[in-house]
Amino acid sequence: MTPKTVVVAIDAPGVVDRFVVALTGAGHRAIGAGSPQELLDVLDSRAAGIDLVVLDAGMEADGSRVVEKLRQRAPNVPAVAFSRSIRDARDVRTLADLGVESYVDEHIAVDRILPALAPMLSPGSFDRRTSARRTVDVPAALAFDDAIVPVTTLNVGPCGMAIRTMTSPAAGADVTVRFRLPRSPRMMEVAARVVWNDRQSVLGLQFENVDSLDQAALEEFVDRNASDAGAG
Repeated sequence: MTPKTVVVAIDAPGVVDRFVVALTGAGHRAIGAGSPQELLDVLDSRAAGIDLVVLDAGMEADGSRVVEKLRQRAPNVPAVAFSRSIRDARDVRTLADLGVESYVDEHIAVDRILPALAPMLSPGSFDRRTSARRTVDVPAALAFDDAIVPVTTLNVGPCGMAIRTMTSPAAGADVTVRFRLPRSPRMMEVAARVVWNDRQSVLGLQFENVDSLDQAALEEFVDRNASDAGAG
């Protein structure tokens, strides 16, 4: 992988340090920014040489403002939001409108940071249909430990989804998620594994066993929404 320059913007020095360790250990250059102003200063001085920004949109009370400023200075730089940026589904839609559709848990283990960021650091190495996620807000339910709880969907792709729930299974737990894609009459019931679980009750799910019809529907949903975004 060609070395990249990544800005890690979050007001949590420990998180910055962990991401810097993971990125520099893989040969990348990592720049920490502990406040919105530090992020803007970095962008002003190095915008043309930045390959990725990983940021906490919640560093400002109005989370969209810091991303709007990012887009003004570096409109084409990919951005990933820390999951604590999200308070509800409205935040997901707002960030998606600003081109931020990927999330990473700020508490993720150091050895998982590079795999989580790899689709953005080296997009040519990934099948867009399997690595992409699309923002979606549909009714869903999560089944685990003999319980079924309602959840809020944040995004979905052929390989997994992010959800918010008030009752959170631990990372590594086997679950079943039930949901219906927009404009689809088909109810999906997919076995999944919790790959991360943050302190804001946001879960990252990796699909483990997907019916072939459901897989095709998920891939078509990603493709269709990518086309719709490009048409706008």
